Amino acid sequence: MVAWLGGDEAAELTHEALEARLAREGRDVLRQLMQDHLALRAVREKRLDEVVGADGARRGNVEGGHARGLATVFGEVTVARKAYRAPGHGNLHPLDAALNLPAEKHSHGMRRLAAEESARGSFAEAAKATERATGCTLGKRQVRQLAERTAVDFDAFYAWRRPHLSATDDVLVLTCDGKGIVMRPEALRRATRQAAARATTKLQTRLSKGEKRHRKRMAEVGAVYDCAPVVRTPEDVLARAEDGGGRRRKRPKARGKWLTASVVDDARTVVAKLFDEAQRRDPQQRRPWVVLVDGHSHQLDCIHAEAAARGLKVHIVLDFVHVLEYLWGAAWCFFKEGSPDAETWVHTQATKILHGRSSHVAAAIRRKATCRHLKPSQRKNADTCARYLMNKRPYLDYATALANGWPIATGVIEGACRHLVKDRMAITGARWSLPGAEAILKLRALRSNGDFDDYWRFHLRQEYQRVHASRYAHNQPPRPS
Repeated sequence: MVAWLGGDEAAELTHEALEARLAREGRDVLRQLMQDHLALRAVREKRLDEVVGADGARRGNVEGGHARGLATVFGEVTVARKAYRAPGHGNLHPLDAALNLPAEKHSHGMRRLAAEESARGSFAEAAKATERATGCTLGKRQVRQLAERTAVDFDAFYAWRRPHLSATDDVLVLTCDGKGIVMRPEALRRATRQAAARATTKLQTRLSKGEKRHRKRMAEVGAVYDCAPVVRTPEDVLARAEDGGGRRRKRPKARGKWLTASVVDDARTVVAKLFDEAQRRDPQQRRPWVVLVDGHSHQLDCIHAEAAARGLKVHIVLDFVHVLEYLWGAAWCFFKEGSPDAETWVHTQATKILHGRSSHVAAAIRRKATCRHLKPSQRKNADTCARYLMNKRPYLDYATALANGWPIATGVIEGACRHLVKDRMAITGARWSLPGAEAILKLRALRSNGDFDDYWRFHLRQEYQRVHASRYAHNQPPRPS
């Protein structure tokens, strides 16, 4: 390379041509350096007196020159090492443990690169990005498999890591929601798969009103975070432009946000993980625990069951934005589409609800529909809103929430569903396998939590234990040199 750079050919090239040539040949120099080092390790590997496997068998026969390939970020190299053998038992290679070689052909560096790129974009784009960075060609399936192997220690990592510390007067917030992912038929839950098999459509090229493809599986997303209490009034929350609503409003800000997501686990399991994280942060429950939900009945049942099983007191608050949507649905029963009077009416009812008078609002909506002699079809949304307010009344104590400075909206989890799930999983034409979707959700959660570097170090230790230490007696691979 040095000779070529000083020659006539290099002198005729532009800088971008020089960059391309140096990048290609420089990578090969690094590959050769790594290959030479591995060859040196093989030459220096000393014969060990005793190698005992986890099966208790002593490997007394030693053979040199056993080689395996390793695809690194610089290119493919060969690792030669001694094999310790015993009749009827698998070979052991102590140098593999010293190098912490992966079980598959691709190095941990290739695994990390493939995982990080596949968490950002499609597997096809991840394969292209990996090839640009390393010169090594990977197929989509290989990229997916490397990503899946990277994500296997997600739950173990968060069970192991130190808890996030926060001020003792902060509010501890738990929140969860679901988002559908288009899956391959074999990855659908049984009920969805059966519904898809029974489904018929009126048209061949598109769905008619009320028809569903039944091809999605729900991903459960959860978040735990801290926030300093911000005391507000209903008027602060619903400030309009004429009331000075143009100024920046006070609101609780999330800190120390932790996300988790799974398309394999059900809602009950994800809720349990949220409570695990909350207890790691506040084991004595010295802070108020607020659970923000959108009102789904099964979700509420899971939260109540988990809190009761652990003997914990939680304050469940329904997302106020969902309440507003129901109010707007009711408004169009009484006002023409686009009428400014509808906005005034919604503002008035929402203010009453924030003051803790949700049952009064529900009764007033029903009374208004009756006084206007609306037909059942005309008052349907009004009755739905009134029923919603009455059924969810225990979770609409916004007066207490605002006075204590608690958040009352699920913006954090809505954003998490969009970022973790929709932005990556809803790429046009994507249909997911169960392992692939689960791996990508966990990798994106690690990135969002800012924990990927710490996780990677933990993952390498776990890989060493799984692939190497577990094969030796007392989990102690002998040092070969």
